[in-house]
Amino acid sequence: MYPVRATDPTCRNDPEEGDGVVSCWTDNTTMTYYMDSGGDYELESEDRHAVDYSMANDFRTTDLVVTYDSNPTFSGSGETDIIYQEGNPASGSGGVTWCNDAVDGDGRRCDQQYIRIHGGGDYTRGLVCHETGHAVGLQHGNNSLPITGNTNGALGCMQTPVGSSEPLGSNNKFNINAVY
Repeated sequence: MYPVRATDPTCRNDPEEGDGVVSCWTDNTTMTYYMDSGGDYELESEDRHAVDYSMANDFRTTDLVVTYDSNPTFSGSGETDIIYQEGNPASGSGGVTWCNDAVDGDGRRCDQQYIRIHGGGDYTRGLVCHETGHAVGLQHGNNSLPITGNTNGALGCMQTPVGSSEPLGSNNKFNINAVY
């Protein structure tokens, strides 16, 4: 769980749109998400289904209060927490998460984060769980304490690479519940 000494200890806005350097927690226990942005970033029906499935079967099973925000807020206080987009991640990976609005003076929390995954069926439960895991502070094994291999089964959907149907693991849920 972020922060640990193996990662940058300060949550900040990521102008690189997901360079993989910055991790953050979402700003509170109530986690809202949006995925129907339209235009170049709009998710297809099958991709929206993968997001809804992971939210219902992975993150709603934690202490997080997860709701879909059909009327998203993109600025000011109370922004929609996670915005899912379809497109080519800047990092060149299958998916990426980045902070768009770090909470001033906190160093750990982000008011709004973006998740971008290749579309056209590339959204899977495992990849949605993995990228959403980053948005709530989960990390890869080599960035965790104790350090473990990135393919360790205890990481659940935070394994790298992640399986298409990999769920949030019990260790992931424990860490989320300890923070939120």
